[in-house]
Amino acid sequence: MAGINKVILVGNTGKDPEVRHLESGVAVANFTLATSETYKNKSGEKVTNTEWHNIVLWRGLAEIAEKYVKKGTQLYIEGKIRTRSWDDKEGNKRYTTEIVGDNMQLLSRSGGTGTTTNQGSDSVNKFEDIANEPEQGDDLPF
Repeated sequence: MAGINKVILVGNTGKDPEVRHLESGVAVANFTLATSETYKNKSGEKVTNTEWHNIVLWRGLAEIAEKYVKKGTQLYIEGKIRTRSWDDKEGNKRYTTEIVGDNMQLLSRSGGTGTTTNQGSDSVNKFEDIANEPEQGDDLPF
């Protein structure tokens, strides 16, 4: 049986996406996403736990993030967990765990204002269509 590596997150961005373009022209976006859960403890006090996630988006999703995502934007992210390792300058093994997104939906228009406006599914589908569009050459189908 094959394993499943699937993550679904709904949260708010902690900073504007940092977008870079590789030599091949492929866009990659990195930012943090905060997810929070609130509950009452035994003494009735409200407790909020916030978890920070490192998000990586590629190609079309990175370009959408560059245009529309700002600090505080509420997002729905689907993807997979990936852990990478590298050796730092002193030769120590370093690790990072990140979420590689393969689906993103914008749940708010204005980042950081505290106002959440749900976009219609048509708007969200347009973003998904752009992100999932295959790269096209100069050959037109007509």
